[in-house]
Amino acid sequence: MSTHKITVTVNGTARTAEVEARLLLVHLLREDFSMTGTHIGCDTTHCGACTVLLDGEPVKSCTVLAVQADGHQVMTVEGLEQGGKLDPIQNGFWQEHGLQCGYCTSGMMLTGYALLQRNKKPTEGEIREAISGNLCRCTGYVNIVKAVQHAAAAQQ
Repeated sequence: MSTHKITVTVNGTARTAEVEARLLLVHLLREDFSMTGTHIGCDTTHCGACTVLLDGEPVKSCTVLAVQADGHQVMTVEGLEQGGKLDPIQNGFWQEHGLQCGYCTSGMMLTGYALLQRNKKPTEGEIREAISGNLCRCTGYVNIVKAVQHAAAAQQ
């Protein structure tokens, strides 16, 4: 089977890999680059646990081929923390108890982070719309919304 040499900038660091054309981005991140904060939930784009940012936009990495990320920027949940300091979205999830089992959390955080990059003061409805592609089976989403609101307030 033929392979392709790709270079993907992950959390600010250029990473190179030889991949098969069919390899999914989620598997590249988890298995080749050890970015295990990106979870595999459903493999069908329904749950959003595998959400990462591709050039700043939330994508479900279980449906993006690794070769499609060649030459692009990918941010995983590991990229949120900078210099030992939690990003406001991470702090918001901690302060507002925006997680229970934690499985959806990385995708929720990255989706919330992307929302706050383009909308500094989202309404509750805008937050709920932004996270609508990410399923949480444990919470009623109330604390997740509060977590994003907390992060928005902290960034003001």
